[in-house]
Amino acid sequence: MPSTFRIPKADLTGLYGAVVRRMSKRMYGEVPDVGYVLFHHKPVLRAVMGFETKAGKWKALDPTYRSLAEMAAASTIGCSWCLDFGYYLARNENLDLEKISQVQVWRTSDVFDETERRVIEYAEAMTTTPMAVTDEMVAALLAELGTEAMVELTQMIALENMRSRFNSAAGLQSQGYSDVCEIPLAPAPVGSEA
Repeated sequence: MPSTFRIPKADLTGLYGAVVRRMSKRMYGEVPDVGYVLFHHKPVLRAVMGFETKAGKWKALDPTYRSLAEMAAASTIGCSWCLDFGYYLARNENLDLEKISQVQVWRTSDVFDETERRVIEYAEAMTTTPMAVTDEMVAALLAELGTEAMVELTQMIALENMRSRFNSAAGLQSQGYSDVCEIPLAPAPVGSEA
């Protein structure tokens, strides 16, 4: 389903628009729909891109845990654009797509180990309103991941909450990035908003 663009799609004009189009085409094959929305406010666009670039360089957390957490947060919020794009990124990072595709049904799937289950559960607990994070949940992950990775995990979940809430509110829908992937995303359980 194409994006509804509750915030109108901007024309990528001028030199800055040409740079955004060229960089997006090189990195993703096309301009992500969120780029058209953020282009209306270039200081916000630059700030978001700058932070995303810096966050992409963090390496304390295993990339699979990061991807599982981001997908779990996006699924909890119901952001089809974020799920679509996250699956595409996981594919490009050569992560286990069978695992990534099963995040929406992680409770009944047998592809996850205990740490992966804890990461997904933590991401969901951070994303629900009100938050459902427990001391036990954090303690178990701290023991398994270490403090630095736990800080990174928590920040990445918070960042995905920002992305997913912005994209959902802006009316962005799956853009077809995951169409290039070999294994489709598992359907959300009946009654889920994802």
